[in-house]
Amino acid sequence: MVVRLDEHVTEIKSPGHITIREHHVYTILNENADRYASYKTFYDKFTKINYVDAILYDANGKELKHFRKKDMQDLALEDGESLINDARYKTGSFSSHSYPYTVDFEEEDDIETAMRIHGWTLPRSVRISLESSRYSIIAAKDYKIRYKMINSNLPPVITEKNGRLSYSWEIKNLAAIPDEAYAVPYTAYEPYMLAGPSDIEAEGYKGSMFTWTDFGKFYGSLQKGRDILPDDVKAKVHALTDGISVPEKKVAVLYDYLQKNTHYVGIQLGIGGMQTFDAMYVANKKYGDCKALSNFMISLLKEAGIRANAVIIESGSHPDDFVKDFTYDPFDHVICCVPLQKDTMWLECTSQFLPAGYLSNFTDNRYGLLIDDNGGELVHTPAYLLKDNLQERKVTAVLGDDGVLKVQSQTSYKAACQDQIENFIKSLSKEDQLKYLKSQFDLPTYEVTAFNYNEDYSKRLPVIRESLDITVTDYAQISGKRIFIIPNILTRSKVKLPEDKDRQLDIEFRDEYCHTDSVQIAIPAGYETEAQPKDIQLQSKYGKYETRIAVGPDKIVYYRKFERYSGRFSRKDYADVVKFFNEIYKSDHSKIVLVKKS
Repeated sequence: MVVRLDEHVTEIKSPGHITIREHHVYTILNENADRYASYKTFYDKFTKINYVDAILYDANGKELKHFRKKDMQDLALEDGESLINDARYKTGSFSSHSYPYTVDFEEEDDIETAMRIHGWTLPRSVRISLESSRYSIIAAKDYKIRYKMINSNLPPVITEKNGRLSYSWEIKNLAAIPDEAYAVPYTAYEPYMLAGPSDIEAEGYKGSMFTWTDFGKFYGSLQKGRDILPDDVKAKVHALTDGISVPEKKVAVLYDYLQKNTHYVGIQLGIGGMQTFDAMYVANKKYGDCKALSNFMISLLKEAGIRANAVIIESGSHPDDFVKDFTYDPFDHVICCVPLQKDTMWLECTSQFLPAGYLSNFTDNRYGLLIDDNGGELVHTPAYLLKDNLQERKVTAVLGDDGVLKVQSQTSYKAACQDQIENFIKSLSKEDQLKYLKSQFDLPTYEVTAFNYNEDYSKRLPVIRESLDITVTDYAQISGKRIFIIPNILTRSKVKLPEDKDRQLDIEFRDEYCHTDSVQIAIPAGYETEAQPKDIQLQSKYGKYETRIAVGPDKIVYYRKFERYSGRFSRKDYADVVKFFNEIYKSDHSKIVLVKKS
């Protein structure tokens, strides 16, 4: 696809009223981009869609079809999580199987709050190039327009009309982004702009976003008076904690109470989704969204004499790069921070399973805005590092004369290594877990004959222990009097990188972890080693890898350890990255050759 035009105009008419105009023109070259012929726009009680105008053109520029706002479907926004949601959306689409074709979408919206101003991100990616992207902010001369351009020194074109100033930028003619393994995110190299209002206003609440402190004051003003607990819950707090002298244990006990007596339900109502339902609501309903559950937890701790703070934060396993020296609002989630005398405990209040003090990769290792009586302060959540993120696997296996391998595996997953397993356990039925396991391993035909998971949340860093029984048909290749067998049974690298002398983007490894495998394979009697892989030790700035193999008269003993380090590295290092990971891939798939004794 080629983005012919991408235009975004934000006009700030007052602190509580903005108008947004958008214009998008796409030339779609093949069926892989057909989804861009659909248009979807969202609205709620704060947003009014003034108009939508959509046109389909053929390759010669002839108009084929047209739809407007009145022709679009109007649907409730169902995100699969929210019980209550006042957002809706309109959608319409074109269909054409004659390529290329062009779609042209225009829209104007009025928004009755200026708490967020969408910045400028160039609409190009892998296999999508850009002809022109324009971005403008219009406001009264006395309104301080706030913006920050990243990865570019492009100055605005400033014009004045009828006492209003327009700041405009344009970037032209950018090729599609290359599809490269382990590429840094666009925020590391692509020009983009952050924008934010100066004064903000919504439903009678007024504030400022000049500084993070100002933003925190505004956010805090929306939550005042919403921490009052009912008397029965207050009594329960004291019954649970009055006999405990250690603050950390009080926090853990009340967090356990929260998890056992409430659950997460999205409630996307209120001032831009920023104002919490009060603690009384959660106590009575037994549910709430991230804001409400965090507020409820803070209220429980307050009753127990422990100070805690809400932290607004961006969620997800791979958040965007955070810009500290410009006040904006990338946040979509709320957690709880409990600053204690010797430690700080972080609580993910939407989870009914995580141990007190563990955030998971949903909100770890990033900046958030802590809300306190003085306003707001940027804080950084804990990072789970190499020493924390451990996968330790012990495998015992028996190889039959027919090449069938009977495997028993015991694996311990800790910290970030358990995050995916935890989601797997909680989100899938036993039947679906088995289906997943049957497709998980790089093995010939195999059956998972038994599996079990035990969770240990007794300490700050959670651990999940997995037990698997697997039968692998034709695991070993038998050729005459020889047996060919791969000693690395379950933890083989799937990363085999292509050479690329024209690498354009720098490299990033976001997560760091350590995987160890200890394997013992009982082999049929009467065989001796004809060939075996050499022990390997690889050390680089990207990680460390080592293997050891010993073959005795009745068994193979194999040990593997892989440490992957996090960091960003120059694109000039790509050849070294390829060498490192491809050597690991080769080693993980290497075979031992056993030969029948004469």
